[in-house]
Amino acid sequence: MSVRKLKPITPGQRFRVVNGFDAITTDKPEKSLLAPKKRSGGRNSQGRMTMRYIGGGHKKRYRIIDFKRDKHGIPATVATIEYDPNRTAFIALLNYQDGEKRYIVAQNGLQVGQNVVSGDGAAPEIGNTLTLSQIPLGTIISCIELHPGQGAVLARSAGAFAQLMAREGKYATVKLPSGETRMILVTCSATIGAVSNSDHQLLVSGKAGRSRWLGRRPRTRAVVMNPVDHPMGGGEGRSSGGHPRSRKGIPAKGYRTRSKTKASNKYIVERRKK
Repeated sequence: MSVRKLKPITPGQRFRVVNGFDAITTDKPEKSLLAPKKRSGGRNSQGRMTMRYIGGGHKKRYRIIDFKRDKHGIPATVATIEYDPNRTAFIALLNYQDGEKRYIVAQNGLQVGQNVVSGDGAAPEIGNTLTLSQIPLGTIISCIELHPGQGAVLARSAGAFAQLMAREGKYATVKLPSGETRMILVTCSATIGAVSNSDHQLLVSGKAGRSRWLGRRPRTRAVVMNPVDHPMGGGEGRSSGGHPRSRKGIPAKGYRTRSKTKASNKYIVERRKK
């Protein structure tokens, strides 16, 4: 993993930091695992804009990722490590012994030619998927399920990882990337190792146009709007705009919006830090 700082031969490249892509082994995706990806431009089925600041961007094709890792006991060989335009992490193409091919989210340190396996009896090694009941305490994990068989939903982005802290009865205690400590059923599965592309946080786009390529349109700050458009709009000159809040008037920056009666509150041991 490395990043490259470009020489300032143009204004857009002066501060640009790009990924070295050392881990990437091919630029040709597996055709059988591609699907079309439609763009909404922030419009709903009636053509009305319901989400602002979305539109344009480079055309993409979706890579079908296996988040469930439900081919238990069948070893697979890592064929390639690839870039995925739909996520920050890299992905790995697995060739299973029965001939099937699947993409997974690549873990840090996963190498081409390495064998990975999922299910009962798998060794707790990088890239292998086991239930939380079989993973040694203190292990760094990622791609964690919240419900058995649901597929990975937690710790899937670049460089993310969680830690298995304890086990008691049918629940395991896991410290999540946000800092939250939470109980998860031991029958849920997780993958050993942190997610790949941990240098993603060091990248610098260098110019506004790069955001347009990603499908992000220019965002108008609330403070420069008129009072009719936003609670923080209006005032003479650069007024502070009062307390930070959303367009609907809900306070931002520290205001807790989580429901006090939410069913999953009883599973949270310690909330994330502000």
